[in-house]
Amino acid sequence: MARVLAYTSPARGHLYPLTPILDELSRRGHKVALRTLASEVEMMRARGIDAAPIEPAIEAIEHDDYEARTPLGGLKRVVRVLCRRAEHDARDLERAIDEERPDVVLVDIATWGALAIAERWGGPWAAWCPYPLPLPSRDAPPFGPGLPPARGWIGRLRDAALRPLVVSPVVRTSLPPVNEVRERVGLPPHQEIAEGFSSIPLLLYMTAEPFEYPRSDWPENVRLVGPCDWDPPAELPAGLEEVAEPIVLVTTSSEFQDDGRLVRCALEALADEGVHVVATLPSGDPASFDAPASSRVLPFVPHAPILDRAACAVTHGGMGTTQKALARGVPVCVVPFGRDQLEVARRVEVAGAGTRLPARRLTPKRLRAAVREAMRRDAGARRVAEGYRAAGGANAAANAIEELVGSRLTAATRA
Repeated sequence: MARVLAYTSPARGHLYPLTPILDELSRRGHKVALRTLASEVEMMRARGIDAAPIEPAIEAIEHDDYEARTPLGGLKRVVRVLCRRAEHDARDLERAIDEERPDVVLVDIATWGALAIAERWGGPWAAWCPYPLPLPSRDAPPFGPGLPPARGWIGRLRDAALRPLVVSPVVRTSLPPVNEVRERVGLPPHQEIAEGFSSIPLLLYMTAEPFEYPRSDWPENVRLVGPCDWDPPAELPAGLEEVAEPIVLVTTSSEFQDDGRLVRCALEALADEGVHVVATLPSGDPASFDAPASSRVLPFVPHAPILDRAACAVTHGGMGTTQKALARGVPVCVVPFGRDQLEVARRVEVAGAGTRLPARRLTPKRLRAAVREAMRRDAGARRVAEGYRAAGGANAAANAIEELVGSRLTAATRA
């Protein structure tokens, strides 16, 4: 049996999809250690996982991309945060490897320093990606602005013309800082952004077709395993079991993004729609909202028991919550505010599993219409759910990890 060490960024949305994989590895007899958010350590220990907190300085560095005025400005702020965290998560993972002496290391794709340390370590390692993977493909549009997939030769011309315009600013913004992180730990620089993904021996991608665009050129190291959606065990919030109306779940980002206006708009838009709105604010203050009688605003609560009763989910476009709804066949209305949410929103629309409403066009009237239309797309949501199940989830991910460890250990024995 293998000793497994997993390392996450300070985001529940990155820990929770990993949890069923760690559970499955533990069930198979592997010894699992974890470094993650301090607030989640006790819960992970209760699951039989040897958990400890990441360095506190990492959690203290918070995203501020919501203050940017342009998408490129937002990207620059995200990169700056990831680079500042990298100084800490690199040495944090290095310490954890010294303490745990693992046979395999699993690293969050959003921990740039830890990724570099795992690569330098030299043993079997893998990463997981719980958000849209910005991997170039001849079958997908340039990543970032949320373009629909190309159709015919006109669409291919569009992609060819736009790709340099979209990709070049991303490369200029991201590649030098990534290489600075790599240089600090003694690794050679990447020549292209795509090398950051291709250099990972095993990349677990937490989604599946038809939500993700079908591609003929997936790299061999990328495994689509489905969302592996998981929430802490929880009961339906008090009083919701008595609600007879269809429930609409409204969610905001778990890392502050100043997206609370989505909740205010939803409360107004859906007040007379014959639904019961449940809004969650994991990084906001529920007390600052005046909720009508047909709704309630809560702090962070596990979404699973609410989604089991929901007719629709209104999300900010976070991959975790969006896929959690679709995995249950619940259609989604996505109002993207930034980051990778434009890509999530477009995938929902293209899959026929819901609707997309840009944040700049957000009004109660438009949101009401978008939610009504999303509710009519439940068949598309069920198709996506079927695709997720077919991908294999935690079982498929654990198989891939065991395959990675087995092949590396066998090669070492032969050597």
